[in-house]
Amino acid sequence: MLLLNPKQYDRWHNDELSKTLAVKTIEFFESKGLESIKKDDKSGVWYQDFIDFIKSEKVFANYLTIAGYGDKDSRWDMWRISELNEILGFYGLSYWYTWQVSILGLGPIWMSSNNSAKKRAADMLKNGGIFAFGLSEKSHGADIYSTDMILKKGHDGNYIANGSKYYIGNGNKAALVSTFGKIEETGEYVFFVVEANHPNYKCIKKIETSGVRQAFVSEFELHEYPIKQEDILSTGDEAWNTALNTVNVGKFQLGFASIGIATHCFYEAINHAASRYLYGKSVVDFPHVKKLFVESYARLNAMKLYGLRACDYMRAASPEDRRYLLFNPVMKMKVTSEGEQVVGMLHDIIAAKGFEQDTYFEMAIRDIGMLPKLEGTVHVNMALVIKFISNYFFENIDYPFVNKKNEPINDDFLFNQTSGGLGDIKFDDFDLAYKDIKLNNADIFKEQIELFKTILIKSPPTDEQLKNVDFMLATGELFTLVVYAQLIIENIKLYNIDDDLANEIFAFIVRDYSKAALNVMLNYDISEEQQVLFNQMIKKPSVDVKSFNRVWANINKLKNSY
Repeated sequence: MLLLNPKQYDRWHNDELSKTLAVKTIEFFESKGLESIKKDDKSGVWYQDFIDFIKSEKVFANYLTIAGYGDKDSRWDMWRISELNEILGFYGLSYWYTWQVSILGLGPIWMSSNNSAKKRAADMLKNGGIFAFGLSEKSHGADIYSTDMILKKGHDGNYIANGSKYYIGNGNKAALVSTFGKIEETGEYVFFVVEANHPNYKCIKKIETSGVRQAFVSEFELHEYPIKQEDILSTGDEAWNTALNTVNVGKFQLGFASIGIATHCFYEAINHAASRYLYGKSVVDFPHVKKLFVESYARLNAMKLYGLRACDYMRAASPEDRRYLLFNPVMKMKVTSEGEQVVGMLHDIIAAKGFEQDTYFEMAIRDIGMLPKLEGTVHVNMALVIKFISNYFFENIDYPFVNKKNEPINDDFLFNQTSGGLGDIKFDDFDLAYKDIKLNNADIFKEQIELFKTILIKSPPTDEQLKNVDFMLATGELFTLVVYAQLIIENIKLYNIDDDLANEIFAFIVRDYSKAALNVMLNYDISEEQQVLFNQMIKKPSVDVKSFNRVWANINKLKNSY
């Protein structure tokens, strides 16, 4: 089965240590148990036991130290990093959060040419250190144009830092905080590192949020903090690009955390519903419950298929192939939004049970909504995705086929990313993904895509529509579904997904496309020609009762499997 099941853990790893660390992480949480996890969550206690575990087993040190700076098996390998996101999300978003912000905090260090800082970070990882990413500020959010963190040059040629940062994870305990600011004398952007235990570093407060209760989301202040040359990571354009490129890596992780949360909820929902009887019949025998389960299962598998394939493209990236810069924001906004929808559908099944304090679900419905809103909102990422529409459809070139990228190698390019030039990024023909695929609902979806292309050619957005951000975001949802489906269909073939499940996946994609087209028709000023074409996009998926029932039978077998 594609979905994670800690009781039947099975994922192919090229090296034994990766499997061992994944299993030990699962065993840590299984030994801790849901009751203890929920007790800690309710009290908001700092997860020192988890920090002690990652130190003793060198989990972060092995996974997050780039090759050449740690032990021989240490590397930055997005294949296994993605999986650990999923595992940590499966047990609780707070645990994932300290890992996620450590990834962000390490980005500017590994991307720099500062060898001293890299060795320092590697040593701190070996000693169980966690890291932080000092970018956002209270007055400006993540608007990095407007930073008030200032480095002033001192008499000795070094610097003094003054300023504050807001909404910074791990700000209480970070071994190093990669901090973004400006040099006063030149106005240049700069990334530098500070230590949370330094006397000139003041952790002002923990910012209480409705989610990730155990995580320490902080506000901190630097007051006359001495910055030496060896603390400077990057300056000028390099610092600016580092900020953007770190987020490119970091935001990808949110999708797999969402997959982990939704997967745990799925098991809890099927276990509860299958053991409940109402009006003399099992809850899972109600037609609407079966429908909710089949659709949520199809959406959840689609999330995983897309995420794994997007990871392949990220690992295959090079200066000549930067398609990941489209696939990553889709991963961030679409997969996290789908996770929210899946959990919502499952909550409709188990209803009041999901609010009970002893369920995983109670945490999930609180935390799942955070993921679409972290590392850039859905709207910010959609605005980025829209930039690729023309090249995606009309500027195709041939690329070598990207196979599964699960080899145990360091992902060097992620720390040497090429910045800018989004308009130069080309794509191969998305239609190649559908070659040799015979699915009724995939065929219907291809008809919808052709209608969208027809609009772009014969009745493209007017100047006024192009200026309407809301309109462009609405039509961008149609494009996003095309990209989402492409990577899903590619992995349907690579992972040998059966036709029954694949057809149910494309059934919801057809419905979602129809809803998005209807939304444009009902809410925006469009031409008569556009109206006709959007109306033609509204299609009903093919219904195959026997196929649906076979998918349901497989779902029903999952009860009490976790």
